[in-house]
Amino acid sequence: MSNHMSDREQIKPNSVGYPPESHAFVLDGLAHTVRLVHGDKVAVPADGVPDPSDHVSGEQLCLGLRDYAIRRYGRLAGTVLRRWNISETDDFGRIVFAMVESKKLLCRPEDTPASFRAVFDFAEAFGDLAAPGNFSGQSTSGEHHS
Repeated sequence: MSNHMSDREQIKPNSVGYPPESHAFVLDGLAHTVRLVHGDKVAVPADGVPDPSDHVSGEQLCLGLRDYAIRRYGRLAGTVLRRWNISETDDFGRIVFAMVESKKLLCRPEDTPASFRAVFDFAEAFGDLAAPGNFSGQSTSGEHHS
């Protein structure tokens, strides 16, 4: 995926049920992922059209979004994502392809929604403390976390 959008004001809710904040998160997370994969040398050109060599796969983007969410929101990452109706990596794919359809992102022919399918488990990635209703600090297995 590559960012082909320079103006975040263009982000609007889409028909798949994700709020504008989720789109902004994916765009910021895409930039984070491109830096992780390709290094800090990557810069957005003045014309806004990214270098095709800066492409990241759906799997790379999901892993980068996981890292970005944890860095940005810490232990609340899972809670924040769920608030935006994101509870599995497939949701990242739906957001990405909604932005591709509206020409806000570019993709390659090999990029498919399937490349976002079950990349990681949200409960494992964001911890049991992010699970709905788990306010006791205990995991679902009954072990206590300090």
